[in-house]
Amino acid sequence: MTDMPGPHPQLPRHETPEERADRNLIELLQELRVVLTGVQIVFAFLLGVAFTSRFPYLDHFQHSTYVVTLLLTVIASAILAAPVALHRGLFHRGVKPRIVALSARLAQIGLVFLALALNGAVLLLMAIVLGRVPAVVITALTLLLFAGLWLVLPWALRQE
Repeated sequence: MTDMPGPHPQLPRHETPEERADRNLIELLQELRVVLTGVQIVFAFLLGVAFTSRFPYLDHFQHSTYVVTLLLTVIASAILAAPVALHRGLFHRGVKPRIVALSARLAQIGLVFLALALNGAVLLLMAIVLGRVPAVVITALTLLLFAGLWLVLPWALRQE
C-alpha cells in the first residue's frame, strides 16, 4: 500500500498565518456545505412527516420524539450555519484566525446536534415501523456508530 499524496503531517507547510487561516476557513466552509445539505434533507423529511395522514395517530412517545428531533435539527442547522454568518459579519476585519478557531468549535458542536437529530429520526421511524423497544435498541446501535466514527476514530488517529 502506498502513502497518500501530499505533505507529511509532521512537516510544516510553507504558508503565512494569513494563508493558513484562508485555507482553513475554505476547508471548513466546504465541510459545512456538505453537512448542511444533510441537515436540510432531515429537516425537510421531518416537516413532511407532520403532514402525513398517520401523524395525528402517533402516540405520545412518537410525538415527543418528533418534536425533540425537529428542534435538534433546527439547532444543528443554526450552529452549523453560524460560521458563514461569522465570516460575513467579520469580513475584512483582520480576525480570520479567530473566525476559523470559533467556526471549527461551532462545527464540532453542530455535528453533535446533527448526530442527535439523525438518531432522533431513526428512533421516530423505527418506533413507528417496529415498535418502541426495537427502536430504542436500533437507535442505541446507531448512536454507537456515530460515536465510533465521529468521536473515537478521530481521537484514536490523533493519538498515533
